[in-house]
Amino acid sequence: MSKKLTADATAAAPVSFEVAMAELAQLVAQMEAGQLPLEASVAAYARGSELVKFCAAQLEKVESQVKVLEGDMLKPYTEAGEAEQ
Repeated sequence: MSKKLTADATAAAPVSFEVAMAELAQLVAQMEAGQLPLEASVAAYARGSELVKFCAAQLEKVESQVKVLEGDMLKPYTEAGEAEQ
């Protein structure tokens, strides 16, 4: 189920963070395996860059929501069972 990269693939916005991450992982795997010709590699890099920006924006939105839920003060992450200081 290999997806071919086309010129209009860069125009499609991801539907979710998870979809964007999966597509990004697929692009990275194809580029690392050397499966793409030069032009397709450049297009994959451009698409990957768009996906990274999309994911970063989604993470910023979630962080903002967490700040609201936590009273604008993020708490440090602790592993389960680890005492908070």
